[in-house]
Amino acid sequence: MAGVLEVEEAPEGGGGGIRSVLTMGSLVSPSGNEVLFSVHFPELDGKLIGLYFAANWYPKCEAFTPVLAAAYQHLKERGAGFEVVLVSCDEDRPSFERFHRTMPWPAVPFGDLQCKKRLSERFQVEGIPRLVVLSPGGEVVHPDAADLVHRYGERAFPFTAARVAELEADDQRKYASQTLEKLFSIDGKEYVNGGNEQVPISRLVGKTVGLYFSAHHCAPCVKFTAKLAAIYSSLKGKAEEFEVVYVPMDKEEDGYQRSCRDMPWLALPYDGAPSRALARYFDVREIPTLVVVGPDGKTVTRDGRNLVNLYFDMAFPFTDAQIRLLQEAEDEAAKGYPHSLRHRGHRHELSIVSEKSGGGPYICCECEEQGLGWAYQCIACGYEIHLRCGRNAAEGGSAGTG
Repeated sequence: MAGVLEVEEAPEGGGGGIRSVLTMGSLVSPSGNEVLFSVHFPELDGKLIGLYFAANWYPKCEAFTPVLAAAYQHLKERGAGFEVVLVSCDEDRPSFERFHRTMPWPAVPFGDLQCKKRLSERFQVEGIPRLVVLSPGGEVVHPDAADLVHRYGERAFPFTAARVAELEADDQRKYASQTLEKLFSIDGKEYVNGGNEQVPISRLVGKTVGLYFSAHHCAPCVKFTAKLAAIYSSLKGKAEEFEVVYVPMDKEEDGYQRSCRDMPWLALPYDGAPSRALARYFDVREIPTLVVVGPDGKTVTRDGRNLVNLYFDMAFPFTDAQIRLLQEAEDEAAKGYPHSLRHRGHRHELSIVSEKSGGGPYICCECEEQGLGWAYQCIACGYEIHLRCGRNAAEGGSAGTG
């Protein structure tokens, strides 16, 4: 069972320093630590403190915690003055304890509801994961450094505006000089796997290349892989200069091998370092993700997945100019659709909407694929479908015009 670290209460009427924020009687120590008793809790003194608002039940917190833990351990090894304190949003004690055991830092006790409520209100926490970074004096250094840690890891320390500016300027220099050779030449590797052969990166130069971040254990990845494979085959049949490279996010090599059997394209070797480096470089937050790199080696879009779902093989070569043409064609085609209809999947009448009149990004309730702009929408319920899904229903006799 985790030990308890006693910390000093803030003096009556408020006090300076970190204890003006962490005004509690104790902290729960990381799993495996001995029970420590110290009214001063020196682990916090003189350090930047990251208040980590998170919950065991939320997938984004589950995904971010190991990223934060890796950065935390690197900073510890460097002797950087940084400590993290978990402020749990879990709904029951077993979930809190199970989640906290995955972390190397202390936590506000699960039962200290007053402290957790006060911290959430003070820092206006509305979404998780959230990492509020405080100076040793208790001032806010960064209101939410979770994004910075995800993008830059331990390099984000000390999370100041000046450091963020440095990192972003460095990113801009990298993107400006980006080439396929630089992207793939990580850890000295200058090839990708193509069946039973090693394909030199030089063969990809001058092509439009999709970097496909995926994993076999991921159900949405399995579904999108099938769609991307059909589009890949279609573009190859048209002799388009298009290639896809699988960037494995699999946790085990067996999953990687299974993924490769389902994919008709190239793949990075199963080696976590290059995949993680590319995922961090392109700020990949979820899978599947399709990043498209143009013939000049520069990034065309990081939103290839949605573009494929929206426009299929017509999205190629994924440039802004091509997408504008498709959107203009869709605007013209929408003029031929009925202004309203009834759909078999919903009890209310649906009205046609555009991006300007409420048709923002959505997931089609008929085919469960990405939608953007034009849609048939129920204003009352938020039910939305693609125009084509509404048309197909009408052709099948399940929809009528209003």
